[in-house]
Amino acid sequence: MKRKQTSCVMPTYGKKTLQFNKGRGCYLYTTKNEKYLDFASGIAVNSLGHCHPRLVKVLNRQSKELWHVSNLYLIKKQEEFAKLLSKNSFADKVFFTNSGTESIECGIKIIRSYHHFHNTGKNEIITFKGAFHGRTYGALSAQRNKKYSKGFGPLLSGFKQVEFNDIDKLKKIISKRTGGIIVEPIQGEGGIRPANLKFLKFLREISNKHGILLFFDEVQCGFGRSGKLFSHEWANVKPDLMAVAKGIGSGFPLGACLSTNKACISMKTGSHGSTYGGNPLAMSVGIEVLKIISNKEFLNNIDKISRYFWKELKKLESEFSIISEVRGAGLLLGIKTNSNFSNIEFSKKLRENNLLTVPAADNILRLAPPLIVKYKEIDKSILIIKKVLGNI
Repeated sequence: MKRKQTSCVMPTYGKKTLQFNKGRGCYLYTTKNEKYLDFASGIAVNSLGHCHPRLVKVLNRQSKELWHVSNLYLIKKQEEFAKLLSKNSFADKVFFTNSGTESIECGIKIIRSYHHFHNTGKNEIITFKGAFHGRTYGALSAQRNKKYSKGFGPLLSGFKQVEFNDIDKLKKIISKRTGGIIVEPIQGEGGIRPANLKFLKFLREISNKHGILLFFDEVQCGFGRSGKLFSHEWANVKPDLMAVAKGIGSGFPLGACLSTNKACISMKTGSHGSTYGGNPLAMSVGIEVLKIISNKEFLNNIDKISRYFWKELKKLESEFSIISEVRGAGLLLGIKTNSNFSNIEFSKKLRENNLLTVPAADNILRLAPPLIVKYKEIDKSILIIKKVLGNI
């Protein structure tokens, strides 16, 4: 007898019951017109909230002109966006992708190609425990996290892993074969763990000393999320490579791998490619997002409101013993509860009270509101969190 099929979608995300059909600003609305405060932001994706009027306008205009052409042709908006990204960062060159994990794969190839070009013999890349760089084979092999790689082995060789934020252990693992270091300035999936600024500075110093390419993964923590355009700016250091995505398109599938001229010296015609990466539709959205987020007044406001959010969460930490720790930076914050209350259950209880959040590793409840969030919405989230904690 043929089994009844309820969905043709591969069940990789588990059972889903909550459905939204409209979004505006920091809010999502169900088919029954129930209103939810969205502090998940599509997992730190909707940087400018839902249906930002300026993004709707540029997308609408571009959709009537040209959606997609091959990268075999000159795409003027791609050139414009690459120039804007370079102007606002350390980079000289940009490769456009559709996602964060594609940007990571591009960066890994650049590291390997650089050392092949110079015949250094350096083919190992160091990553850090708790890292999440994506779900492709290169990313899975780099992060070596059994939660994501179980059942998909064997993984690719050439990666070594060491404790996050541990300078002494990093010193011991570096060898003459070390060609690259990949690190998230703020680990997202790994439990909202910021890298120490001293640690980031040390990574730059030791990379310079040993001829290592430093690769920052700012897929989740970049594009204004920390209160600066890129999180590594707090440490006043510059990488050789950087992967960005998520907030770069505020919901439109878009990513990029940024590089210095020195690092991508071997990336010539035919060395890499993408069918959709950098098409006119994506570029129109990306340009507008960058123009909005890179504004100093906009970034200063993120910094101010995130510090307010932090203080309010720390008050809850003092009031409720079930909270073990509040951690994070900017508008990428986490609440760690003790083992008696799981982050999954915490997120579920908040959702029942119309606040959307996302769990992360180490029993962390992740809070990543849109960067356009206002004080009144921060206050509303605090009231909901306090209510849930009080009812435990």
